[in-house]
Amino acid sequence: MTDQPEAEARRSPLERFFGGHPLSVLLKLAFISLLVGFVMSVFGVNVQGVIRGAIDVLRETLRDGAGLFRNLGGYIITGAALVVPIWLVIRLSKAR
Repeated sequence: MTDQPEAEARRSPLERFFGGHPLSVLLKLAFISLLVGFVMSVFGVNVQGVIRGAIDVLRETLRDGAGLFRNLGGYIITGAALVVPIWLVIRLSKAR
């Protein structure tokens, strides 16, 4: 059994930064990016829309301090419209 600190000390600074062999990490990141990009394109989400949305949220937050909380509140209510009924059905089905 190897000691963790010894194994960490033998790794190059680049491997410590990446958390593994750089080529391996880059290939994993490329594959995950491909999957996420495909899923985003299926749902019609593009990079410009994401960046534009982030800029709009930042702009609203700077202009109106409550803008961020207003957006977050809307997201919470929208998600809760789906999550809470599903949770309730699961809880009621487990109670029996």
